[in-house]
Amino acid sequence: MGLFVAKHQHTPENCPAKSPEMGAMLLEHLSEENAAKAGITVHGEAVIEGRHTLYLIADAPDRASVEGFMAPFAAAGSLEVLEANPCSTVVGRAGC
Repeated sequence: MGLFVAKHQHTPENCPAKSPEMGAMLLEHLSEENAAKAGITVHGEAVIEGRHTLYLIADAPDRASVEGFMAPFAAAGSLEVLEANPCSTVVGRAGC
């Protein structure tokens, strides 16, 4: 398992939260139970106010697993998945 940060962005016109049905579907998709089905543990997610940008921090087997899990978001805009480490790991090895 590795740690990953996913960043999704969309335009205001394509904002999934505008649609009650789409919003409910995306919340269900991000649920702990659904993520576990994909072998993913979500540590946190947040939307940057007014920026139409979502960040997700998760443990997953690999980058492809996160990209697949986040595919519904990618359909509405861009998606970037980055490998990451906890601060303790970076400090322990004395560098980023």
